[in-house]
Amino acid sequence: MGSPKAALEWHGSTLVRRVTGIIARCVDGPVVVVCAAGQKLPELAPAVEVVEDTREYRGPLQGLAGGLAAIGDRAAVAYVSSTDLPLLHPAFVQYVVASLDDQVDVVLPEVGGYRQPLAAAYRTGVLDTVQELVAADRLRPAFLFERCRVRRMSDQELLRDSALARLDPSLDSVSNLNEPADYERAHALPAPEIIVQRFGTLAARSGSRRQTVQAWTLGEVAAALGLALDEHIVAALNGDQISRDAELPLAAGDAVAFMVADAGG
Repeated sequence: MGSPKAALEWHGSTLVRRVTGIIARCVDGPVVVVCAAGQKLPELAPAVEVVEDTREYRGPLQGLAGGLAAIGDRAAVAYVSSTDLPLLHPAFVQYVVASLDDQVDVVLPEVGGYRQPLAAAYRTGVLDTVQELVAADRLRPAFLFERCRVRRMSDQELLRDSALARLDPSLDSVSNLNEPADYERAHALPAPEIIVQRFGTLAARSGSRRQTVQAWTLGEVAAALGLALDEHIVAALNGDQISRDAELPLAAGDAVAFMVADAGG
């Protein structure tokens, strides 16, 4: 790619900020980024934790071990993602995580016939097995899957979820960026359509309070409406998440409501 993927620009934000932000919207535990020793990361949301992987070039299992160890006993299930999935949709994360039950250790999407170990859900209890494999230099995810109870989910199985089928029917959630052309193609895609409402003194004097805006982030929505995300205005994402974070990532189907701060609390 010519430069670290994590820091690649994505419509006023970065790839790592977008992916961590999407995942943070879907989980109630910690969000952890595993990076190389000494690697400089772009600014992340304050709640995101960073862990250095002191052993470079050891593959995804080494990174998985570092991430699971950092989570410790704070979560029973971890969603694991690469940083180069800018089209990741919350509905994908939610459905994959929800599909991990007591009968399996890993939910492994297989989209287009390809396994997606970096878009999968893992029981955090597999850490010991991962560490054993890394110590034995058995670094391919396939070695882990041989020793775990794995639920493989094909395209058809994933799209049985009505929300995912409606919001990400092509399963672009797993479209990664391996070459500069992949990045350029993805970056040129139209932004998702966001439903926007304005309340109180922010509402239009005439016409509907509800409109649609194409935007990748909360900041882009605010800019499209001529609003500033300052102490006077607050936004609510999908009726519950209150934010003024301009880099908060948005996805198809999201709804954003703006109101004056006194009204929004």
